[in-house]
Amino acid sequence: METKEKKFTHLEKWQGTLAACIRCGYCFEHCPMFKFTGWESDAPRAKIITAFGLLSGALTPTPEAAEKLFNCFYCKRCEAACSSGVTLTEVFTDAKQDLKEMGFKGPGTTSITQLNCAHCLICVGACPHEARSHGENGIETDPAKCQSCGICVEVCPAGAAKMGNTFGTSRDELTEKANDFLNSHSSAKAIVFACNWSYYPDLQASRLPESETKDNAYEILVNMCGGRLEAQVLMAPFLNNAWGVLVACCPEGDCQHEGNVKAKKRVANLKRTLETVKIDPERIHVVEIPAGDKSLFQAEIDTFVEKLTTLGPIR
Repeated sequence: METKEKKFTHLEKWQGTLAACIRCGYCFEHCPMFKFTGWESDAPRAKIITAFGLLSGALTPTPEAAEKLFNCFYCKRCEAACSSGVTLTEVFTDAKQDLKEMGFKGPGTTSITQLNCAHCLICVGACPHEARSHGENGIETDPAKCQSCGICVEVCPAGAAKMGNTFGTSRDELTEKANDFLNSHSSAKAIVFACNWSYYPDLQASRLPESETKDNAYEILVNMCGGRLEAQVLMAPFLNNAWGVLVACCPEGDCQHEGNVKAKKRVANLKRTLETVKIDPERIHVVEIPAGDKSLFQAEIDTFVEKLTTLGPIR
């Protein structure tokens, strides 16, 4: 691959900030990518070290290094956990801009467009970050602007928009996880979908081993952003005898992707769908969970499961 002159003109303003990172690793347990792969190279700390190495000249820009920096869901859990106050996603964005100008384009978690694109431009209008545009080569995504929210994937009528890397959050992966839980747990009642911001890391870090959760009535699946939850994903658990589906999203005004607004509209539409087939619409429900309010999240889950117990299975 031919690349342009290697100058980090955008990243250089973060030189002092990059040095402020004390490499503590508090960001590890909060990063969904590290949780999925278990590789430190996918954790925020490694990306900061990579950016520092590129800026200082200790590392040479390569497709492999660029791919790591293009991988980010912008959930900002790492920033909330950072003891040094480093605004990591802003650093990653400027690093991506420099790498893009050198000829590296990922894709990483950047959304891409497949050949079956109908050029309807729905994804262009739906992107909250103005990352998608229509050019000479069709729909193009600016990898420096894309924040991997996945809303373009959800709205694309042709199924042409997709994420480069999904890290366990694609439609098929979420559906498979839900089905596996429902088919392997005799007490299974509900599937809970939660964005990584609402799903407070304490709840993730404190999960018990499978041997102690075999009788769980619910399973929590991280989907990164409520705006990415397609109707097919939300309805699929019902085909595997789920009693109900709960969606947890950010409170109004908290989501930089506006995914919470889209999630609430989608659940409202699915409630009407359930009514048309004589199923209680309360079997699908959406709740707003502020970041860090693990007590409220658990209380909402318990309340929903209790309601499902009262309603009983779908017959």
